[in-house]
Amino acid sequence: MLRVIESGWFIRGTEDRAFEEKFAAYCGVSHCVGVGNGLEALSLILKGLVALKRLQPGDGVVVPSNTFIATWLAVMSAGLLPVPAEPDEGNFLISASTVREALGKAEAFGIRVRAILAVHLYGRLCPMLTLAKLACERNLVLLEDAAQAHGAALADVAGNVLRAGHLSMAAGFSFYPGKNLGALGDGGAVVTDDVKLAQVVRELGNYGSSQKYVHLHVGENSRLDEIQAAVLMLKLKTLDSDNARRGQIAARYLTEIKNDSVRLPPPATACGKLSDCVWHVFPVHSAFRDELQRHLKELKIETLVHYPVPPNLQPAFAGDSMPRPLKSLGSLPIAERLAKEELSLPLFPQMTNAEISAVIEAVNSFKPCRGA
Repeated sequence: MLRVIESGWFIRGTEDRAFEEKFAAYCGVSHCVGVGNGLEALSLILKGLVALKRLQPGDGVVVPSNTFIATWLAVMSAGLLPVPAEPDEGNFLISASTVREALGKAEAFGIRVRAILAVHLYGRLCPMLTLAKLACERNLVLLEDAAQAHGAALADVAGNVLRAGHLSMAAGFSFYPGKNLGALGDGGAVVTDDVKLAQVVRELGNYGSSQKYVHLHVGENSRLDEIQAAVLMLKLKTLDSDNARRGQIAARYLTEIKNDSVRLPPPATACGKLSDCVWHVFPVHSAFRDELQRHLKELKIETLVHYPVPPNLQPAFAGDSMPRPLKSLGSLPIAERLAKEELSLPLFPQMTNAEISAVIEAVNSFKPCRGA
């Protein structure tokens, strides 16, 4: 930070270029563009595809029904239409099967779907190999919302290890402070192997310009500042070890929490030294969620809900704010039920073994008032 301050250069300088190069290599791609935050990473990808005429205004983009609202907002900000796909109830992620159902509904209402935006929710990778096959069959653009999945990896059919960000045409990352790779404020990045998309994303985030005072697009201001880039470069060095510690904590939760009122997530799948889940949060589900949360609070254990209101029920999309075709697609009962049941337990690399044991004991001691 002192080095940046003393340099007198605070935006898109040597720190930003160094981090972009390092993070692109980490993800296994050729291009990384630092941007202002995770939402803008997603929106700039989509706006870039519109600018390149690979998507057209009004096209549908399949998104999960149970994601954070930013995914939907990014689609709408690019003049596109979010088409929700319900998650698989086993892992809370969209699948080729649930996407096919969403495509069928969209087609019935005359919505031209041209892309899939897969969200690696809770740090767990979507089934990207089968989604990629479906995207190829339907001539759809496949993208990743990797805001919660820094460092997650899977093996392709040839056995190659691919990290989040290298599983689609392009991916958007968030560096919000609470992420697995977090800055000291807002930040984000777009990663891709597509040189044309990377260039237009960089231009759009710089007022539509690649040359000062020459504006090729109607752009915006979305750039990763030098101090955040310098901090992220330092923290990137420990990302894999931090993720490994998260995996150790999750393994204890999965083996030692034993309560019939609490449904645990599925375990991660190892990929060499890496994993397909980096446990951004540890989500449990319970029909007695609110009661469980109160019980844990009484024992001085903080929890969070991810997310209490699904996008389709947000006030922002009430009334005439919801695009008419989207209203036609009907209710989303799985997302709405999961929103009433999800609770995230404490999980961060610096947790002590005593703290982990305290959480396990507290969850195991929970007894719901079933007659209430």
